[in-house]
Amino acid sequence: MRNILPSAAFAGLAVLVLAAGAASAQAVRTDDSRNASRTGWMSISEIVAKVEGQGHKVHEIEIDDGVYEVKAIDANGMRVEADLDPTTGEPLRGWKQDD
Repeated sequence: MRNILPSAAFAGLAVLVLAAGAASAQAVRTDDSRNASRTGWMSISEIVAKVEGQGHKVHEIEIDDGVYEVKAIDANGMRVEADLDPTTGEPLRGWKQDD
């Protein structure tokens, strides 16, 4: 029971941070062992601005395997996701429907 409570508290905090809005989405899930070198990467706020400038509403951003993983709502209200190049903010394989 002791191990569940901290995990649940962290999950609840993560939901609150994400609900605070994408504009303040500086809280990002990361794997610290892979984050040693981020020189040249766009900031989270720059990624959000670029994606939202293209008509998407950012829902979640994660850093995983050297890319930004972004989940968003497109202009048609569809849930979409893409892996973005961290230096340019461009989708690596395009946007796809999020299942």
